[in-house]
Amino acid sequence: MSAQTDKSPTTINPASTVLAPPVAPADAAVRPAIGRVMMVGLRGIPNVQGGVEKHVEMLGWELAKRGWQIEVIGRSRYCQSMTYWEGITIRSLWAPRSTTLEALVHTLLGVCYAAWKRPDVLHIHAIGPSLTVPLARLFGLNVVVTHHGYDYDRQKWGRFAKAMLHVGEFLGMRIANGRISIARDVADTMRGRYGVPVTFIPNGVNALPVIGETGILDEFALAPRRYILLAARFVPEKRQLDLIRAFEKLGRSDIKLVLAGNAEFESAYAREVAAAAAATPNVVLTGFQTGQRLAELFSRAALFVLPSSHEGMPIALLEALAHGLPVLASNIRANLDLELTLDDYFPLGDTEALTRAMARKLSEPEDAAKAQQRMRDIACAYDWSSVAQKTGVVYAEAMRRRL
Repeated sequence: MSAQTDKSPTTINPASTVLAPPVAPADAAVRPAIGRVMMVGLRGIPNVQGGVEKHVEMLGWELAKRGWQIEVIGRSRYCQSMTYWEGITIRSLWAPRSTTLEALVHTLLGVCYAAWKRPDVLHIHAIGPSLTVPLARLFGLNVVVTHHGYDYDRQKWGRFAKAMLHVGEFLGMRIANGRISIARDVADTMRGRYGVPVTFIPNGVNALPVIGETGILDEFALAPRRYILLAARFVPEKRQLDLIRAFEKLGRSDIKLVLAGNAEFESAYAREVAAAAAATPNVVLTGFQTGQRLAELFSRAALFVLPSSHEGMPIALLEALAHGLPVLASNIRANLDLELTLDDYFPLGDTEALTRAMARKLSEPEDAAKAQQRMRDIACAYDWSSVAQKTGVVYAEAMRRRL
């Protein structure tokens, strides 16, 4: 599976983005003070697979437009060819190629680099990298942490790794100068668990308008409105195997299943997905896609399905909704928080129910007016410009408090 990259600045269109519910910090009168922000805890940008990576890419771009000086610390194998993108400085630092050590070691190096460069705010993303918050504070850095979800619930982690993720959550919430959560449920839980203020700022969504044809449908022998789509990394919590099994039971030879994504590391799960796809007729693996190619896959699909067992806030599901697609999602809390209709959900892990739901959705095409209304609703609810504005307020408050 090959990854398709698109690093042209024109691949991001602010006019097509969609925004976060207006939930601001208590002191909403505080206006962001423009300053230097360094972001760590991610693989890199731009066009790097992953929810945190997309979040930082879009947030950094919007903040840079507002006058903030943004520097993103990325891992060398993901962004070594990039030093500057859309107003953002990209610093490439080495990281070990290890599922368990890559994020932590890279973030430690990033914190040391920040101690030398002295940004106004060090923004650490996710609870694993938040293990480094005490060191950052010891260096006298002003730290903001974003909680992207309960990573200790991911199936890939063993008991020790899960315990360390719990510690990272504790340290990030208790010691940082400012705290953000992308999910309302997580924000409420963190406030209750640790007795600290946590600002709820959901993800935005970027739905690129399709400009012409990219050739991706021809490349994979796909016909418009004749395929079901899932865009996600190949990790156990995304449950691609559930979707393949449900699709096989569907028994529709005129419909294909498209899995857009790949695995960051060679894994037993990724091999199992590839084997199941090869053994099931009409399952198509496109590899990781981005930019106009991914936008075309979204815009031409008949249905988007997200069967995952764990999400922080499901960006891919938001993108599908922003493209006006009919959707099906597992009934986990993160998906339910989007408040879709009951017909848009199915019980997690129930492949029989998923098969029935897909058959129903495919046999009853969504009304065009309903799809347009859904696109307008998403456009009113989730917008990266608002996400950046609210994040800037958190930065300003954290710099003012210097807890």
